[in-house]
Amino acid sequence: MSHWPLTRTDITRPAYRSLAQGVAAAIDAGSLRPGDRLPPHRELAWQLGLSVQTVSRAYEELIRADLISGEVGRGSFVKSGPRETIEVPWFRAPTDRPPIDMSMMTPVALPQIVEAWRASLLRIAERPPDPAMFSFRPRQTMALYGGMAAGWLARCGMVVPAQRILITNGTTPAMFIALGCIGNPGDEIATESSTCHTLRPAASSLHLKLRGIACDARGMIPEALEQAARSSNGRLKSVFLLPSGAGPFARIMDRERREDLARIAVATGLIILENDALGPVAARRPPPISSLAPENSFYFTGLSKSLSPGLRMGFLAMPDALAERALNRHLAVAWMATPMIAEIARDWIASGLADDLLAAQRAQLVTRNRLAQRILGLRASGFPQGLHRWLPLPAGCDERALLSEALARGVAVAPGAGFAITDTAPALRICLGAPSLRDLERALQIVASLLPG
Repeated sequence: MSHWPLTRTDITRPAYRSLAQGVAAAIDAGSLRPGDRLPPHRELAWQLGLSVQTVSRAYEELIRADLISGEVGRGSFVKSGPRETIEVPWFRAPTDRPPIDMSMMTPVALPQIVEAWRASLLRIAERPPDPAMFSFRPRQTMALYGGMAAGWLARCGMVVPAQRILITNGTTPAMFIALGCIGNPGDEIATESSTCHTLRPAASSLHLKLRGIACDARGMIPEALEQAARSSNGRLKSVFLLPSGAGPFARIMDRERREDLARIAVATGLIILENDALGPVAARRPPPISSLAPENSFYFTGLSKSLSPGLRMGFLAMPDALAERALNRHLAVAWMATPMIAEIARDWIASGLADDLLAAQRAQLVTRNRLAQRILGLRASGFPQGLHRWLPLPAGCDERALLSEALARGVAVAPGAGFAITDTAPALRICLGAPSLRDLERALQIVASLLPG
């Protein structure tokens, strides 16, 4: 839905969100241009068969997203100049009383993490390595830390030679580099109906379009991906997947579905972009999709969600045919990963400390997921070592009103709309890592008390 004007058949429930998304899509597609005047509330309500209150609420959403401006006595206009692409889905507004924050996906703040940082920083301070202080050569950084990167990828199920691994400052830069290698402006990327919240702004900045593909309880439907690829006239260049628990639905895709998607990607010439932000956090998971089609895949993971938020280190496994292009893209936008962080990461991985922290994370997350399942019930989906739960809400439930009520009671969660590509069903993403166990239990009980029915 990227045309303008909208029609009554374009509007789905909840109507205010559908209308806001329709206007936003028209702006992104150029059907509405900077300076264009939108219809008055009452006129648009009559055209679309909506209430004036629904149109007003949709316009308010668009104003908050910095897409339009409302001018008293003149009307509402599409904004010109730089604007924020999407509203971040996590809590960020200042309050007098900080909430129990379950809106951002972070690992559990283990006391062992503090000790790990202290020990590594003391060791480095006693004998600072020259490359960490003075290196300005990207290939030197890759040579020094490529073995460390390969070792971590092996823990994730990816056996990749060090020369095919690009070290970045986290998974988001790795994703951006991969996106920059796969197509030209106007090309399309297939993704699930709800996906990583950073994908939309990254794709938009590269003038790539997202196409939502139908999913079932096991993930993206292979036949739907194949149909989309074959009917795209060559515009669909890649498929973006989160098969190992990092996606909004907190889903671990089974091996058969992974094999089917890999087979179809190869058959239709699609490049696989596999975001494995959690890395080896999920125990006994199937191998990465990229391991089934390495010459058709960019695979990226990192350390900030599996070990420590401050350890901003990402690893991008590249297909041979696109490796040089990826290296050049990285040079252009980031030059090189930060050697000091790479030095700390190598210290943790080589000493076995990373494995100890990973085991402690898993144990804590199992406890927290059991707690969430007991309080929220089976409707909140996830897996035993997951960092979050996905909670679908009843059809027609006012997602933002529920979030506002939770915040008023001292709890912050993330709205499902922040991850939506084509999925308009209301939902909450409830992250389990940041609060203390006592605060987590109290916050989950507050959320449960607010749920309808």
